[in-house]
Amino acid sequence: MELGKFSLSLTVKDIHASLDFYQKLGFTLLDDHRDENWVILQNGDTVIGLFQGMFEKNLLTFVPTDVRGIQKHLKANGIKLNEEADESTTGPAYITLTDPDDNPIMFDQHDPDYKPTA
Repeated sequence: MELGKFSLSLTVKDIHASLDFYQKLGFTLLDDHRDENWVILQNGDTVIGLFQGMFEKNLLTFVPTDVRGIQKHLKANGIKLNEEADESTTGPAYITLTDPDDNPIMFDQHDPDYKPTA
């Protein structure tokens, strides 16, 4: 089962201060939505998202090409999902779950024609 590209989604208190900090660490802006309180940054193969006021905790994020296939596999293996994708639809959707230590995980399938704004 291919999980897709991986990124870490960080809950931040101040999107501008966090963006400045991570840019000083060498990350470059990949997708700029500061007006909506989120940005995506990249350094080499490492991708992080900074999100102000959107999540309660930091979360692991995977961007698969078939979130519904992953959902079926997880459910067939007894993994409880917090949020499910509508299996009667196609296209962008997401699912969420938590690991045994209560760490949140998201599988977020994007529109294949999506283009970053930065």
